[in-house]
Amino acid sequence: MTSDNLIIPLDFRSHVRAPRPYQRQTCQAENREMFVTTPIYQVKAEFFKTLGHPARIRVLEVLRDGERTVSDLVPAVGIEASHLSQQLAVLRRANLVQARKEGTSVLYSVGNPMIFDLLDVARRILTSSLDETRALLTELELSERSPQSPREEIGSERKHRGKASRH
Repeated sequence: MTSDNLIIPLDFRSHVRAPRPYQRQTCQAENREMFVTTPIYQVKAEFFKTLGHPARIRVLEVLRDGERTVSDLVPAVGIEASHLSQQLAVLRRANLVQARKEGTSVLYSVGNPMIFDLLDVARRILTSSLDETRALLTELELSERSPQSPREEIGSERKHRGKASRH
């Protein structure tokens, strides 16, 4: 196995089950176990698909401050309890959140705090991209307000001279 492949379960591809280190299958013709490998880029893609819903990202952001019940999460995430439960189930199957029962309440928490590092990096990437876009917009606005650049003036002078010499 190279570093470019992981042995993972086939059903993780639908991002509904937690990744296991391998998937065993029985080859009935030879009555032996086989292992299925999946390229790491595919596993990463499935991981990011799991994060690909705004409610799931918001749940993780809220859980940064500690455990929460569904009733705590509903107003913070801004979706109905039934939809929140579906999103929590997706996050649980991917091992991104954990649930524990305390009395009649179920408390949710993040399974691996490194997910916060990932969210922080995503924020920095987006901020950097927006800063670049903002700088380009400012430059564009300034160029619209300022007089023509020397090249544009030279080009327009040539056009005027060409028209004047024809008359």
